[in-house]
Amino acid sequence: MAKQGAVWVLGTMSGTSLDGVDAAMLRTDGHAILEFGPDAYRPYSAAEQSVIRAAFGQWPGDPAVAAAAEVVETAHAELLARFSGAEMIGFHGQTLAHDPVQGRTHQTGNGGLLAQAMNLPVVWDFRSNDVAMGGQGAPLAPFFHFACAKWIKATEPLAILNLGGVGNVTWIDPSLPSPESPGALLAFDTGPANAPVNDLMQIRLGLSHDEGGALAATGRVDEGLVKAFLTQAYFHKIPPKSLDRNDFQPFFKKTHRLSNAAAAATLTAIAAASVAKAAEHFPKPITRLLVAGGGRHNATLMAELSRRMACRVEPIETAGLNGDMLEAQAFAYLAARVAYGLPTSCSSTTGVSAAVGGGQISRP
Repeated sequence: MAKQGAVWVLGTMSGTSLDGVDAAMLRTDGHAILEFGPDAYRPYSAAEQSVIRAAFGQWPGDPAVAAAAEVVETAHAELLARFSGAEMIGFHGQTLAHDPVQGRTHQTGNGGLLAQAMNLPVVWDFRSNDVAMGGQGAPLAPFFHFACAKWIKATEPLAILNLGGVGNVTWIDPSLPSPESPGALLAFDTGPANAPVNDLMQIRLGLSHDEGGALAATGRVDEGLVKAFLTQAYFHKIPPKSLDRNDFQPFFKKTHRLSNAAAAATLTAIAAASVAKAAEHFPKPITRLLVAGGGRHNATLMAELSRRMACRVEPIETAGLNGDMLEAQAFAYLAARVAYGLPTSCSSTTGVSAAVGGGQISRP
């Protein structure tokens, strides 16, 4: 991909909420979004979720990683086989562990194997280069969020919030020419999102998640715990900053004494309060928060966000974008940037010392 031009890329995402694999096609020249293509979803079975969950926190070579990698690679190959017309693939893999302080991050899944299976170039391992250069390695969607702001013709500062296992937010000034322009972006992880509630539902009730926030809606929020949570050291760090899925597990033991409904309500409120706390870091106020990711389907979480934020809180569909596929589309867009030698992160998105491109390219 030496010569830069419009290309159809098939991007994938398998998040820490472990619902399944998203895949979406996007046509881009590495700068602008030119066209959105088809998308599809392949859920993980309960058994597959169990295999991947057993590898959380593990690093290459650890006991459970090989089995998790096989599940991830098989699921992706099955899903990607449904598509035609792609010229390359952006493969995020499955994050198992993330420790940028120690200069390491681990997304399992071998892009080389996918390249052979799909007979297409595969861009993968997006985060390692950023971490090696002193960045957080996350979040990586902000450069795509900037392109989305241009696509919807936004003119005033706004923010895009992704509520996956962990929450991350991108503050955007769309009046600037490029994502790496000084002042164009500020991005960081807000705190926990769906993961703690998902874990609660799995452990206590054997369910994968709190459908629509129904259980949380019946519980009383322990505001004392919410307030105590916001005193955690992470919330006093200046962004950019990022989190591992399980960084707050010791604190969440405090919810063990609560009923199922109260625990769900409190963990949901903590996710929303973390976002409101994050907004204190925005360079300029926003009037609109566009919400993507599975969390936007949780009516209780969206209501908590609206209550705690000083701006309009809307599902990203109100802007004509697909909140279920935004992350997959992001890795399609980033794959094109990698192929064209363009940066995929910068100091205001991951804290890396200079704008840098990540990812390696495997060819069939």
